Amino acid sequence: MLNVIIVIATFIGMEFVAWFTHKFVMHGFLWILHRDHHTKESLPSWLERNDAFFLIFAIPSILLLFFGATTGSMYAWPIGLGILFYGLAYFFVHDIFIHQRVKWLRKTDNIYFRALRRAHKVHHKHIGKEEGECFGMLMVPLKYFKEEAKAVR
Repeated sequence: MLNVIIVIATFIGMEFVAWFTHKFVMHGFLWILHRDHHTKESLPSWLERNDAFFLIFAIPSILLLFFGATTGSMYAWPIGLGILFYGLAYFFVHDIFIHQRVKWLRKTDNIYFRALRRAHKVHHKHIGKEEGECFGMLMVPLKYFKEEAKAVR
């Protein structure tokens, strides 16, 4: 039961890690990697420089899973698993649902998903690294739920 709690707590904690990293690293000193995600200047392929952040987040997860499996560490495996689950959720929400890099989940009419899309759209209205807003991924500010609820009426 403790392992399940650790996985869930890590998953929730990763939202705050992602918010902090997005605001202060991606829109800060590593803007060079994140810029193409905001400006449509992509590599000559399906990939963006921004996709490097996948590795930046995946490496600690892989190391923790490996360390937990090989040493029997009580905490490394569930923490690594929580990071992995957040990474999968991020991929499905950000790359598939919001940016439609894979053409799935195009027509959902759930208020949470509509609010999530609206918040992300607000984030992307800023082309530069300054003056950004809505840096989180899964936790959507309440004002976007209210806007979507009004739009339905």
